[in-house]
Amino acid sequence: MKTYLDCLPCLLNQALRAGRIATADERKIKRLLDEVGRMLESIPLDSTPPESANLIYQKVKEITGNIDPYKELKIESTQKALTLYPSLKRQVEESKDKLLTAIRIAIAGNVIDFGVNKTFDIDKEIDEALKKDFGICHYNAFTKCLDEVNDVLFIGDNAGESVFDRILIEQMKKPTLYAVRGMPVINDATYEDAVQAGIDKVATIISSGTSAPGTILKTCNAEFKKVYKKSKFIISKGQGNYEGLSNEKRPIFFMLKAKCHVIANDIGVDEGDIVLKKASIL
Repeated sequence: MKTYLDCLPCLLNQALRAGRIATADERKIKRLLDEVGRMLESIPLDSTPPESANLIYQKVKEITGNIDPYKELKIESTQKALTLYPSLKRQVEESKDKLLTAIRIAIAGNVIDFGVNKTFDIDKEIDEALKKDFGICHYNAFTKCLDEVNDVLFIGDNAGESVFDRILIEQMKKPTLYAVRGMPVINDATYEDAVQAGIDKVATIISSGTSAPGTILKTCNAEFKKVYKKSKFIISKGQGNYEGLSNEKRPIFFMLKAKCHVIANDIGVDEGDIVLKKASIL
C-alpha cells in the first residue's frame, strides 16, 4: 500500500502525540514538529505508510531521548487484556463456531492502537466484534488453508492485543511462530510484551527485526525473511502490517479493524469495519 496525502497530517499528529508522551519539554516537542514538518516534504508517496512512519518515530526518539515512550501504556494495556482473558476464553468455548469467535475476539483486540487511537473502549469493541458483520470475511478460505498446513506464521501487532491473539492461537491448535517488532515503536509488541501476554506459553516468539510500525520486509532480519518465504499460512494482524504486506503475493490472511478511512478505502470496506481478508494469491 502506498502513502496517501491523507497520511501526511496523520503522521504529524502522531509525532505530536508521541512527543507529548515522550517528554514534557515543550521546546523539544516544537523542534520535533518543525523537523517532522520538513521531513514530510521529501516523503515519497510510493513508499508504504510504515516506512514513512518509521522515519517519524526515529525522529521522536532522537529528539526526546526516550526510546520507548509507550512502555507504561503497553504494560497497562496488557494487564487490562489479561483480566479479560478468562471471560473471552469462556465466550469461545460457549460459541457455536469456536474458531470464528476466536477470530472475532482477535480482531477486537486490534483497537489497542495508540498510533491511531487516542482512547478506546475495549469492552465495547469486544461486544461489537462478536455481533457485527464483517466488511470482508474470507473465513472458508481461512479454514481450508489452516486445515492443509502443519504450522502458522502469526505476525503480531500491538501490545495488549497479543492477549487476544493468544486466544486465537490456542483455538487454531497448530504450531505457531509469533513475530514481534525488533525494537520499541509506538505500542507495537516486542518480545517482552508478548511474554507478558503469555504468548510464549502457546507459540514460539521470533523478532522480525524491524523498528517500523509494520512489516517492511527489506528492514526485517534474515531469520524472519527465511520463515516468511517458506510459510504456507500467514496471519497478518493490524493496519501497519497490512500497509507493509498488502501487495505481497503470499498466503496471507489480513485480520484487522479498519480504523481510518484511508485503510478502509484501500481495502474496499467502510471505516470501522472488521476484516478477514485473504491475499490476492489465494
